[in-house]
Amino acid sequence: MANQIIATAVCHTDAYTLSGADPEGNYPVILGHEGAGIVESVGEGVTKLKAGDTVIPLYIPQCGECKFCLNPKTNLCQKIRVTQGKGLMPDGTSRFTCKGKTILHYMGTSTFSEYTVVADISVAKIDPLAPLDKVCLLGCGISTGYGAALNAAKVEPGSTCAVFGLGGVGLAVIMGCKVAGATRIIGVDINKDKFARAKEFGASECINPQDFSKPIQEVLIEMTDGGVDYSFECIGNVKIMRAALEACHKGWGTSVVVGVAASGEEIATRPFQLVTGRTWKGTAFGGWKSVESVPKLVSEYMSKKIKVDEFVTHSLPFDQINEAFDLMHAGKSIRTVVKF
Repeated sequence: MANQIIATAVCHTDAYTLSGADPEGNYPVILGHEGAGIVESVGEGVTKLKAGDTVIPLYIPQCGECKFCLNPKTNLCQKIRVTQGKGLMPDGTSRFTCKGKTILHYMGTSTFSEYTVVADISVAKIDPLAPLDKVCLLGCGISTGYGAALNAAKVEPGSTCAVFGLGGVGLAVIMGCKVAGATRIIGVDINKDKFARAKEFGASECINPQDFSKPIQEVLIEMTDGGVDYSFECIGNVKIMRAALEACHKGWGTSVVVGVAASGEEIATRPFQLVTGRTWKGTAFGGWKSVESVPKLVSEYMSKKIKVDEFVTHSLPFDQINEAFDLMHAGKSIRTVVKF
């Protein structure tokens, strides 16, 4: 089905593939995976959507039929995984060309295009009244962080949490922890400019690891009488993943890996950390089963239960998309939305 993209945001994952460092990156490619738009036309056999529907493309689809979709424990639909990973549609072809040459799809979405073609299981139909230049963020970052707290960690009322990395995903984790009733949420980042906004989202305090002579996990253990109940790594740094786990409380602490590390990286800790009752886990897209959950997240935003507008720090026309990447690399933006 073909969609007209109205707005799309720029995410670190796009930059990672753009850099050429992504070993699973296929080129040439149209990037983008955090967008929103309108269905322009549907192909043969598409029954659940029609032209004119308002949608958010999904990089993790939901077919509702594979064993992953049928299992309530995961959201990792595998129906089109192989072709999507190759930058192709489910039938093994690309729908993009430039000057006669084939251009590949990206994450099954390719939202950096005025028109894109996606599988019918790779879109969520949403409230047509939702502002697309805001809810496009629910296609990746906000949903990922918010779900990491609610679905992966299952943060409980009264708990203490630490969030490593205060970018868009980290702020969404803080929002999720607050919604879940956490009473103490500690933000951790080496950029102090991010602290004020983190507190607006619900962080009770923020610390900079560079201000201490000892490892940050030791600092957190001292601050919290033994460690936090839940920690979240939202950077993609394997050393910070270890610190986040080791900052957890003995006996029950849970650490969730949310950040995507570079290819080939490995995590390490002493087995004793796990033997003594800590849990180490990860999440993709916050554990949301996408087709059914994204419309509900849009509704939560529309009813003011969750923040979305506050994540948008910059808005640019599409021809200035390179500036959006510059703002992200400079740490000056949470999310820049580009509009066609």
